[in-house]
Amino acid sequence: MKELIVIGGPTASGKTALSIALAKEWKTVILSADSRQFYKEMTIGTAKPSEQEMDGIQHFFINSHSITDEVNAARFAKEAEWLLKQLFQQHDKVILVGGSGMFIDALCYGLDDIPHSPTIQAELNETVQANGLDQLLEELKEKDCEYYQTVDRNNPVRIIRALEVIRLTGLPYSSLRKGKRKENDFSIHYFAIDVPRELLYERINKRVDIMIDNGLEQEAKALIPYQHLKSLQTVGYSEWFDFFNGKISKEECISLIKQNSRRYAKRQITWFKRNDEVIWIPFGEDLKEVVCAYLT
Repeated sequence: MKELIVIGGPTASGKTALSIALAKEWKTVILSADSRQFYKEMTIGTAKPSEQEMDGIQHFFINSHSITDEVNAARFAKEAEWLLKQLFQQHDKVILVGGSGMFIDALCYGLDDIPHSPTIQAELNETVQANGLDQLLEELKEKDCEYYQTVDRNNPVRIIRALEVIRLTGLPYSSLRKGKRKENDFSIHYFAIDVPRELLYERINKRVDIMIDNGLEQEAKALIPYQHLKSLQTVGYSEWFDFFNGKISKEECISLIKQNSRRYAKRQITWFKRNDEVIWIPFGEDLKEVVCAYLT
C-alpha cells in the first residue's frame, strides 16, 4: 500500500529540514500543509523554505494560490487528495508537512458535515467589527472550552465559525467535529517533533528577529490594501497592520508577533497531542533516522 508520511509539530520545530531530508532519502516529493504558505504574497512572515533549502525537492501547495483566492481546510483536502492520486502513481511514499493540524486532519481523516447559518455568521461578523474578538472569545471559552484550547485565537474566521455552529445547534463545536473517519487507499504514518518548551520559545523569538531583518515590515506594508482579507488576519501580519494604523508602537508590534507566535505554537502542540496516532520524536536526535527506523 502507498504511504503518506505526515511531519507535524509547532512552528520553528524543524519540520522543513526533516521533511526535505526524508524526501531526499526516499526520492519523493513534499506537500505543504501550512495554511499560509499557499499564498504567493506571503513569504517572509510564513517562513517558506527558500529554493536553496528545498535543495531540488519538489514542493506542492507553496505559492500555489493568491491571497485573494482563499484556501480553507475543505478545499485543501479536496485539491490535495486529487494530487495525491497522481503522485502515488510515481512514488510509494509522499510527505505531508506542516503545522496546520486542521488541514492535515481534513486530508487524512475527512471533515464533518457541519451546518451553516449566513444570518448568525453575519451577526458575529458585526460583533467583531464593533467590539473586536474578546467578547466572542469569552463566549467560546464558556460554551466550548475544548475547542477554545486549540483554536488560533487571533483568527476571527475560526472563532466565528465555531460560535456560528454553537448558536445554531446548541452543541459544542468540538462535539460535532468527531464524526465518521473517511477511508483512504493509502496508509498514514503521523509524526510530530517534540521540542522542549523553553528551547522552542527561544527558536521562535530568534525566527521572528530573522524575519524582521529579512524585511517582514516591508512585506506587510505592501499588503496593506488587502489587510481585510481572511488570509492576512494572522500572526506576523495583523500586528503590523495595527502598527501601520497607529494602534501600537513598532516595539509593541514586534513583541506581540513573538508572543502570539509562542501562543500559536502552544495551541499547535495541544492540537497534535489530542491525536493518539501521532508518534512524537524528540528534537535533537537524528530525526531522519528515527522516522526511517519506525518505518522499517
